[in-house]
Amino acid sequence: MPATILGERTLTELDFVRLGKLAGGAIPPALSDLLDVADILPSREVPADIVTMNSQVEIEDPATRQKQKITLCYPDDAQPGAGCVSVLSPVGIGLLGQRAGALARWHMPNGAEGEARVVSVLFQPEANGNYLS
Repeated sequence: MPATILGERTLTELDFVRLGKLAGGAIPPALSDLLDVADILPSREVPADIVTMNSQVEIEDPATRQKQKITLCYPDDAQPGAGCVSVLSPVGIGLLGQRAGALARWHMPNGAEGEARVVSVLFQPEANGNYLS
């Protein structure tokens, strides 16, 4: 099933390049679609409320209102039990490039749909002057 990217997404130039090189270019179709349609900005110009790589975000399940903190990371750093979610996962792809307040949506491997509201971006490397992580 082809992925559908809903809403505007913004990526840093560095994230865009690094993500395009992941797994030798064998990335999930949903991430490939995202890279095709995202707005790309220099790291210094990305607003602080955008989910970039290595950002920590607070998300909320719209149905249950349950909140959790997630750090969006590269696959080698993923530890889902500790809240470090890979950008190659459906949740990671759903969150990448979203703005605080946006409703992120994704398709799970079993066909179910997931969604969460980005309540806030608690930490973003670029907002803290780190333009290389």
